[in-house]
Amino acid sequence: MTAQHDDRPAARPAARPAARLAVSTNTYHSYTLEEALAGIAAAGFTSVELSSVPGWTEHVPRNASDAELMRIGDLVASHGLIPISLSGHSDLASESGTVEFRKALHIAKVLGIRYVTTSTGGHDASSDGTIEEQRERFLGVIQPLADEAAAEGIQICLETHGGVSATGALAAELALAIDRPNVGVNYDTANVIFYGGVRPEDDIGSAAITITHLHIKDQIGGPGVWNFPAIGTGEVDFAPIFEALETVNFTGPCSIELEFQGEPWPPLDEIERALVDSRSFLRTFLPEAASS
Repeated sequence: MTAQHDDRPAARPAARPAARLAVSTNTYHSYTLEEALAGIAAAGFTSVELSSVPGWTEHVPRNASDAELMRIGDLVASHGLIPISLSGHSDLASESGTVEFRKALHIAKVLGIRYVTTSTGGHDASSDGTIEEQRERFLGVIQPLADEAAAEGIQICLETHGGVSATGALAAELALAIDRPNVGVNYDTANVIFYGGVRPEDDIGSAAITITHLHIKDQIGGPGVWNFPAIGTGEVDFAPIFEALETVNFTGPCSIELEFQGEPWPPLDEIERALVDSRSFLRTFLPEAASS
C-alpha cells in the first residue's frame, strides 16, 4: 500500500511547560504584537494568549500564511513566551463566522496552541434575529466545529461575552447542550457584569464545572460601563471566584485581560505597570504569579 503524504503544517511544540498564568495581547489593543510581547515579558510573564479578533485586536491575522504564522511563533519565542491560548472570537451564529473560526483553529494548530476562546454570536437581539434564533443557529454549527477541533487536540472555550452566553449560567447551559468533551467555558470575570448584569462572585458557581479557561478581568461601574483596570484595583471580589474554581479542581489557563477605559489606550509604560501590579495581586490566589 502506498503511504499517504501529509502536507499539513506541523504543530509547534512548546519547548518547556507553559505557566498557567498568562496575559492576553488584547491588553495591548492599540499596539503592535511586538510591543505587546515585549511588555508582557518585561512584566514578568512567560505565557501569552494571542489575540486574533478581526475588527478589534488582530495581532495574529486570520488570513496569515503558514510561513507568516511560523514567523509569529518565532517572534513569540524570541521574547521568552509560550502561546498558551488564542482569542479567536467569531460570530458562530453566522455562516461567515464559522468560516472565520476554522481559520482560528488552523492558527492554533500551526502555533501548537491547545485552547481557543471565542464568543458565540451577537451580543444581543439584532438584525441577526432574536437571542433564541441566535442560539439555535449556534447549536446547529458548533458540534461539527468541535469535532474538527478535537481531531487536532484543541479545546474550544465559549466566552461569557453577551448574547446567548452573557452569564456563566447561560454559557454552562450551552456547553452542556453541545455535549463534547473539548467544549467548555471561558469565564470572563468582568464580562458577566458588563454584558450579563450579574456579579461573578454569585454567578461563577453555576458554571464552575464547565470552565476550561479563565479571563481574569476587573471592572468598575457595573453593567455597561467600560472600565477594566489593573486586577485588584476594581470592584470584583476575586477570593470567592478562586475558591469556586478550587472546589472543582480547575487547572486551566488563567489569562489576564486589561481593557482600561477604552480608546485611547494608556501609554506602554502604564500598561506594563498595570500588569506588574496585577501579577503582584494574584500571588494570593495563584502560586504561578510568583514563579512565572
